[in-house]
Amino acid sequence: MHLRLLLPSLSMLVLLPIARPATAPTTLPVEDRVRDLLSRMTLEEKVGQLVQYSGRDTLTGPGSQAELVPLIKAGGAGSMLNVHGAAKTREWQKLAVESSRLHIPMLFALDVVHGCRTIFPIPLGTAASWDLGAIEQAERIAAIEASATGIHWTFAPMVDIARDPRWGRIAESAGEDPFLGSTIARARVRGFQTDRLGAPGTILACAKHFAAYGAVQAGRDYFTTDVTERVLRDVYFPPFRAAVDAGVATFMAGFNDLDGTPCTANAFLLDRVLRGEWGFRGFVISDWQGISEMLEHGNVADLRDAARQSFLAGLDVDMEAQGYEKHLAELVRSGAVPVARLDAAVGAVLAAKFRLGLFEDPYRNCDEAQEKALLFAPAHREAARDLARRSAVLLKNNGVLPLKAGGITVAVVGPLADSAGDQLGCWSGLGERSEVVTLRAALAEAFPGARLRYAQGCLTTGDDTSGFAAARQAAAGADVIVAALGETANQSGESTSRASLDLSGPQLALLRELHATGKPVVLLLMAGRPLLLEAVDPLVDAILVGWHPGSMGGPGLADVLTGAYNPSGKLPVTWPRSVGQIPLFYAHKNSGRPTPTDPEGKYFSHYIDTPNTPRFRFGFGLSYTTFAYDSLRLSAPVLQPGGPALIVTARVRNAGARAGEEVVQLYVRDRVGSVTRPVRELKGFEKIALAAGESREVSFRLAPADLAFCRADMTFGPEPGAFDVFVGGDSNAALSAPFTLTAP
Repeated sequence: MHLRLLLPSLSMLVLLPIARPATAPTTLPVEDRVRDLLSRMTLEEKVGQLVQYSGRDTLTGPGSQAELVPLIKAGGAGSMLNVHGAAKTREWQKLAVESSRLHIPMLFALDVVHGCRTIFPIPLGTAASWDLGAIEQAERIAAIEASATGIHWTFAPMVDIARDPRWGRIAESAGEDPFLGSTIARARVRGFQTDRLGAPGTILACAKHFAAYGAVQAGRDYFTTDVTERVLRDVYFPPFRAAVDAGVATFMAGFNDLDGTPCTANAFLLDRVLRGEWGFRGFVISDWQGISEMLEHGNVADLRDAARQSFLAGLDVDMEAQGYEKHLAELVRSGAVPVARLDAAVGAVLAAKFRLGLFEDPYRNCDEAQEKALLFAPAHREAARDLARRSAVLLKNNGVLPLKAGGITVAVVGPLADSAGDQLGCWSGLGERSEVVTLRAALAEAFPGARLRYAQGCLTTGDDTSGFAAARQAAAGADVIVAALGETANQSGESTSRASLDLSGPQLALLRELHATGKPVVLLLMAGRPLLLEAVDPLVDAILVGWHPGSMGGPGLADVLTGAYNPSGKLPVTWPRSVGQIPLFYAHKNSGRPTPTDPEGKYFSHYIDTPNTPRFRFGFGLSYTTFAYDSLRLSAPVLQPGGPALIVTARVRNAGARAGEEVVQLYVRDRVGSVTRPVRELKGFEKIALAAGESREVSFRLAPADLAFCRADMTFGPEPGAFDVFVGGDSNAALSAPFTLTAP
C-alpha cells in the first residue's frame, strides 16, 4: 500500500472565517516572524505560551472548564491537552484566535502512541516487526488521523531504552537495544512529521522521556534511577540523539531523578547535552505535573523554586503543574529569570506554530467531513492488520502451526480471545472497542460454523475457575486448541509495574486443564511485556507472541495462525527465564569470571538455581520455513579512518519449502577497549523476503563512527584495535570474521 493513497482527502478543507494575528509577512523567515511577534507581546502573554492545560469535553455546563475561558481569551494558554475532534478544537481555538489581543493560536496535543483511531500494535510489538517502512507508515497514518481531529502535537515517540520487563511502560518502548531503538525513533519521527512539517496530515512529534526513565530501579514506575554518565551516553542517549537528527520538534523531560536531580530541572540533560551538544532547537515540555512533583522529590522547598530551577535548566513548557502560571512572571520581574531565557522559550513555541501553518490557518483541519472520511479508513485498517501480523513472533512450533484450514475444528479459549478493549492495549488513543476485530471473530471466518468453538475459561485476575468446564467442553470437540492468554490492557503501560511476571490469575491452571485433554495447544500470548514461560512451555505445542495487536489484531494474528502469512517477527527484548535474572539483555559486559577455572567448577559468574542464558534470545523468532547463512566475507581485513567503509557480506538461503521473510542481523564485538565493552552490539539489520530455495547476498557498511563509544576520558568516539563481526538471524549469530580498526 502506498502512502499517497491515504492523502487526497486532506486537501478538501472547508474555508472558515479566520481572525489572523498581525504578524510579519509570511515571506519572511520564521525566525524574523517570531522576533516581530515577541516584540509586541506582554510578559503575561509570553508566560501564557509556556502553560499547558488539560481539557475536558465542554466549555459550558456541568463538569465544564468555564474557568479557563477568560484565561484563554487573555492569551494565557499556549496549548491544550486532551481536547480533540474537529468541532471541539475549533470551539476552543476560536477563543484564543478571535478574543485574545494578538490572536495567537493554541496547540492541541494528545497521546497518540500507537495509533489515533486506527490502533496499531503496541510499540514493543511494532518493534518486533523490525520493519522500518511499516513502522513509519503506521505513524504517518496516526498523524493523518490525529490531524483530522484537530490535533497538532503528539507525545510520542517514547524512545526510552527498556531492559526490565517488570516496568509496565516497556510496552511503549522499542525494547532494549540502542541501535534498534535509534532506527525506530527516526522512523517514527519521520512518520509523524515527514520532512515537511506543516504539510497536510503532519503533527509535531515529541521524544520522551528524557532521560533513562526506562532504568527506574526495580522496574517500579516513577522511581529513581542510578545510571552513570557513560551508560547514559552508550545506552540511553542514542535514540534521543537519533530523534534530534530526524528533526523532532519537541522533547519531554522524564519523571525520574537522575544523579540526584529530577529530569524536569536537570540542566545537564536539557541544556548541556540536548541543546549544547546536540543542537536541538525545538522546545521541551514537562511530563504531567512534573514541576510540582519536585516537591515530593525533595530538592525544592516550594513551587516557586521548582518553577525557577526547571525554567533555568531548560524546561520550556509546564504541563498542568501551575508552576509557570503562578510564578514565572514574578521570577522574570525580580530578575531571578533572565528575559532572554523567557524569549528563547516562547520563541521556540511560536516557531513551531509558524511551521505548522497555524498563523495562516488556526483552524487547520477543523473539518468534520474530512474527519469522518479519514478516521478508521479502509486503507488504514489494512495497514493495521498488516503490521499486526508482521509484529507477531513465533517462539515455539512443534509442527502444529500453521493450522490446516481444511476440515479441522478449532477451540479458541481464554480471557483475551474475544476482548476488544484489551486487544487495543495501553495508551490506545481514540480507538473504539466497537471497531476492533477480535481473534475469535477473525478465526470464525477461517473456521466457519461449528468448526470454531469458544470459551472464555477465566479472567486474567482473581481465582474464579467456574469457566473451566466450558473450556474443557469446547476443547473436547476440537482438533486443536488456541489459548489466548496474557495481560489485559490495564495490566501493562503506565503505573503497572509487576513483581511477578507469571501468567496472572487462574490462567496457568486453565492451561493445565487444556493440556490434559491431549489435544495440541497453541499459546497465543497477548501482553505488553515478556511473561515467564518456564511453567508454560511443557504444556503447549506452539507459542506465538501477539503482544496487544490493536484494532485489526484479530485478522492479523489469524493470518499467522492459518499460514496466510508466514511469521517474520523477531524479539526486540531478551526473554528471561526468571524474574531473578532481570535486568537481562544480550549486550552485557563480560565478567572477570565468565567460566569456571577452579577444580570445583564453582567460582564463576552464575546462578545456582537457573542458567545464565535467557529463555529466548534478543533478535530470535521462528518462521514456517528455515534460513541458512554462509559465505561471510569482508571487503578488507582493515578499516582505516578516512578510508572506505568496511563492507560485510553474507549469503542467506531459504532452505524451506515456502516463501518467507528473515531479519538478517549484524553484530560487532570490540575485543579490547579503554573501558570494558559489551560482548556484542547490534550494528545493522535488513529484513529480506526469499522464495523457497532462493539465496541472496546481504551487505552491511561499517564506518569508524559505527564503533564509537564513551571512552575512558569520557570523550565519544572509536578506538583502534581488533574487532569481530557476526551475522545471523538473532543475537547468537554464528558466522564471524575478524577485522582491525587502525589509528587515525
